[in-house]
Amino acid sequence: MTLSIETKSKGASIIFVNSLNEILLFLRDNKPGIPFPNRWDLLGGAVEPGESPSQCIIRELKEEIGYTLVDPQIYAITEFDDRVEHTYIEHADLDIDETHLTEGQRLKWFSKDEIGALEPGAIAFGFRPMLIAFYVRRP
Repeated sequence: MTLSIETKSKGASIIFVNSLNEILLFLRDNKPGIPFPNRWDLLGGAVEPGESPSQCIIRELKEEIGYTLVDPQIYAITEFDDRVEHTYIEHADLDIDETHLTEGQRLKWFSKDEIGALEPGAIAFGFRPMLIAFYVRRP
Protein backbone atom coordinates (compact mmCIF):
# COMPACT_ATOMS: atom_id res chain seq x y z
CA MET A 1 0.00 0.00 0.00
CA THR A 2 1.35 3.41 -0.96
CA LEU A 3 0.60 6.33 1.32
CA SER A 4 -0.96 9.42 -0.17
CA ILE A 5 1.09 12.58 -0.12
CA GLU A 6 -1.26 14.05 2.51
CA THR A 7 -0.68 11.20 4.97
CA LYS A 8 3.08 10.81 4.55
CA SER A 9 5.42 12.14 7.16
CA LYS A 10 7.49 15.19 6.28
CA GLY A 11 11.22 15.66 6.43
CA ALA A 12 13.47 18.67 6.07
CA SER A 13 17.07 18.51 4.89
CA ILE A 14 19.67 20.92 3.58
CA ILE A 15 22.33 20.90 0.91
CA PHE A 16 25.22 23.05 2.08
CA VAL A 17 27.40 24.10 -0.87
CA ASN A 18 30.80 25.70 -0.35
CA SER A 19 32.79 27.95 -2.69
CA LEU A 20 34.51 24.87 -4.18
CA ASN A 21 31.06 23.53 -5.20
CA GLU A 22 31.31 20.72 -2.63
CA ILE A 23 28.35 19.35 -0.67
CA LEU A 24 28.43 18.83 3.09
CA LEU A 25 27.39 15.44 4.42
CA PHE A 26 27.67 13.89 7.85
CA LEU A 27 28.43 10.28 8.72
CA ARG A 28 25.58 8.86 10.77
CA ASP A 29 26.29 7.10 14.05
CA ASN A 30 27.03 3.38 13.85
CA LYS A 31 24.48 2.28 16.45
CA PRO A 32 22.15 -0.68 16.22
CA GLY A 33 18.52 0.34 15.97
CA ILE A 34 18.94 3.62 14.09
CA PRO A 35 18.04 3.90 10.42
CA PHE A 36 21.00 3.80 8.01
CA PRO A 37 23.82 3.42 10.56
CA ASN A 38 27.31 4.39 9.39
CA ARG A 39 26.01 5.98 6.17
CA TRP A 40 26.45 9.51 4.81
CA ASP A 41 23.46 11.83 5.12
CA LEU A 42 22.27 15.39 4.70
CA LEU A 43 21.71 17.42 7.85
CA GLY A 44 18.06 17.69 8.82
CA GLY A 45 15.31 15.57 10.30
CA ALA A 46 11.63 14.89 10.73
CA VAL A 47 9.11 17.72 10.81
CA GLU A 48 7.39 17.73 14.20
CA PRO A 49 3.63 18.23 14.66
CA GLY A 50 2.70 21.90 14.32
CA GLU A 51 6.04 22.72 12.69
CA SER A 52 6.60 23.81 9.10
CA PRO A 53 9.45 22.29 7.09
CA SER A 54 11.33 25.62 7.19
CA GLN A 55 10.93 25.82 10.97
CA CYS A 56 12.17 22.23 11.16
CA ILE A 57 15.37 22.85 9.18
CA ILE A 58 16.13 25.95 11.25
CA ARG A 59 15.69 23.91 14.47
CA GLU A 60 17.63 20.90 13.20
CA LEU A 61 20.66 22.94 12.12
CA LYS A 62 20.77 24.72 15.46
CA GLU A 63 20.59 21.35 17.29
CA GLU A 64 22.96 19.40 15.05
CA ILE A 65 25.76 21.89 14.29
CA GLY A 66 24.89 25.14 16.10
CA TYR A 67 24.24 26.91 12.77
CA THR A 68 21.73 29.75 12.61
CA LEU A 69 19.82 29.53 9.34
CA VAL A 70 18.06 32.85 8.76
CA ASP A 71 16.15 32.58 5.49
CA PRO A 72 15.73 28.97 4.32
CA GLN A 73 15.72 28.70 0.52
CA ILE A 74 13.88 25.66 -0.86
CA TYR A 75 15.80 23.58 -3.39
CA ALA A 76 13.40 20.68 -3.96
CA ILE A 77 10.35 18.92 -2.60
CA THR A 78 10.68 15.19 -3.22
CA GLU A 79 8.11 12.49 -2.64
CA PHE A 80 9.70 9.29 -1.35
CA ASP A 81 7.82 6.08 -0.53
CA ASP A 82 7.86 6.91 3.20
CA ARG A 83 7.87 10.71 3.32
CA VAL A 84 7.78 14.05 1.56
CA GLU A 85 11.21 15.65 1.85
CA HIS A 86 11.68 19.43 1.76
CA THR A 87 15.30 20.06 0.85
CA TYR A 88 16.79 23.51 1.30
CA ILE A 89 20.02 24.97 -0.03
CA GLU A 90 22.57 27.17 1.72
CA HIS A 91 25.85 28.52 0.38
CA ALA A 92 28.41 28.60 3.17
CA ASP A 93 32.08 27.84 3.69
CA LEU A 94 31.74 26.10 7.03
CA ASP A 95 35.01 25.09 8.67
CA ILE A 96 34.12 21.52 9.55
CA ASP A 97 37.08 21.28 11.92
CA GLU A 98 35.52 24.09 13.96
CA THR A 99 31.89 22.93 13.62
CA HIS A 100 30.59 20.91 16.57
CA LEU A 101 28.47 17.98 15.36
CA THR A 102 26.06 16.76 18.05
CA GLU A 103 24.71 13.75 16.12
CA GLY A 104 26.80 11.48 13.96
CA GLN A 105 30.48 10.70 13.66
CA ARG A 106 31.87 13.46 11.46
CA LEU A 107 31.29 16.01 8.72
CA LYS A 108 32.89 15.91 5.27
CA TRP A 109 32.76 18.04 2.14
CA PHE A 110 32.18 15.96 -1.03
CA SER A 111 33.00 16.92 -4.60
CA LYS A 112 30.84 15.92 -7.56
CA ASP A 113 33.22 13.05 -8.36
CA GLU A 114 33.28 11.83 -4.76
CA ILE A 115 29.46 11.77 -4.59
CA GLY A 116 29.34 9.85 -7.88
CA ALA A 117 31.96 7.34 -6.69
CA LEU A 118 30.06 6.38 -3.54
CA GLU A 119 28.27 3.03 -3.58
CA PRO A 120 24.50 3.35 -4.20
CA GLY A 121 23.68 2.50 -0.57
CA ALA A 122 26.37 4.72 0.98
CA ILE A 123 24.05 7.74 1.32
CA ALA A 124 21.08 7.42 3.68
CA PHE A 125 17.39 7.96 3.05
CA GLY A 126 17.56 7.82 -0.75
CA PHE A 127 19.38 11.15 -1.15
CA ARG A 128 22.06 9.93 -3.59
CA PRO A 129 19.99 10.44 -6.80
CA MET A 130 19.04 13.94 -5.65
CA LEU A 131 22.67 14.85 -5.02
CA ILE A 132 23.80 13.48 -8.37
CA ALA A 133 20.97 15.43 -10.05
CA PHE A 134 22.06 18.54 -8.13
CA TYR A 135 25.44 18.40 -9.83
CA VAL A 136 23.83 17.85 -13.24
CA ARG A 137 21.78 21.03 -12.75
CA ARG A 138 24.58 22.95 -10.98
CA PRO A 139 27.94 21.95 -12.53
